[in-house]
Amino acid sequence: MVTKDQRRRQLAREKFLRQQERRTAQRRKAHRRNAAIAVGLAIALGAGVFAYATDVFRDDEGKKDNAAPEASPSGKPADPCARPAAGKPSGEQWKKEPALSVDRTASYIMRLETTCGDIGITMNATKAPHTVNSFNFLAGQGFFDHTKCHRLTTGGIYVLQCGDPEGTGRGGPGYTIPDENLKDPRLKGKVYPAGTVAMANQYNARTGQGRNSGGSQFFLVYKDSRLPPDYTPFGTVTGGKDVLKKIADAGAAPPDAAQNTAPNATVVIDRATVRTS
Repeated sequence: MVTKDQRRRQLAREKFLRQQERRTAQRRKAHRRNAAIAVGLAIALGAGVFAYATDVFRDDEGKKDNAAPEASPSGKPADPCARPAAGKPSGEQWKKEPALSVDRTASYIMRLETTCGDIGITMNATKAPHTVNSFNFLAGQGFFDHTKCHRLTTGGIYVLQCGDPEGTGRGGPGYTIPDENLKDPRLKGKVYPAGTVAMANQYNARTGQGRNSGGSQFFLVYKDSRLPPDYTPFGTVTGGKDVLKKIADAGAAPPDAAQNTAPNATVVIDRATVRTS
């Protein structure tokens, strides 16, 4: 006959086993979710994929993200940005990269007048002449005007991605430019430091395919982000860091069908201009 004490011990063991099974299932679920997010946080152009290993996110386990702004009555974070200016992206396409005409000794400043505030970017024509030349050309053509920054990542890597006239992560100018400056000494320990501006591309590290596939999409790093040095660093945010913080603080929406995580803030480039200093 089973005594009350034996029964209590048996029930305790069964409870412990159930707890262990639940914890194991939760860990497996979290692993699958992180793997899906890692793929979903793709900084990509066209069908290319920029996939991050799951361990990218481990460095930030237990850390708190920046506080989100006060929620609206609907429960969604309040949009901290203004309404976009009237107009829509031109969507113009070109068959080939514009002829190289930038002065490699000059300093080029790109100004993004966004719905959330102005962002100034100093571009390095010495180390990334093709990239700076392309941005100078596209800005002069009004290509970036009225385009939406379509992706914000808030875990593991911290970037705002812009430059797609379609706003889907698949658009571009019709041509591609070569990778440049991949051995920039600032990219120490496979970290793109806060303030870096770099190109998105179709490179797939697993297959080694997709080099020299940058177009018009670029990303602004608002917090040090661990990334492989496969994405042309061509500029530095020299104005508007508070704007990036405001956008980041508003958070990102859940992944859509294409695994894009759109910023909750309405981030639209009303106008982009480039000048030499």
